[in-house]
Amino acid sequence: MADERRDFMNQNVIVENRNKVTITGVEQVESFNENIIILMTVKGGMTIKGEGLNVGKLNLDDGNVKIDGIINGIFTTIRIHPRREI
Repeated sequence: MADERRDFMNQNVIVENRNKVTITGVEQVESFNENIIILMTVKGGMTIKGEGLNVGKLNLDDGNVKIDGIINGIFTTIRIHPRREI
């Protein structure tokens, strides 16, 4: 199933009024509590910081996550793909 999730390579982050965020391209939720949520996405790592954060909807089959709460910041790290030898 992990290989199936790699089929979607697009990622969208939609923030609504700084109290809702919808993220596509999510592969895994690493950890979460009410102040920080750490995700692994098709583009790399993502950390959401805020207050009263709650994972309202999580569907890893289609790579969608909806988060409610006060969003103070979204930070990303780039996924580096290993070089392929020809």
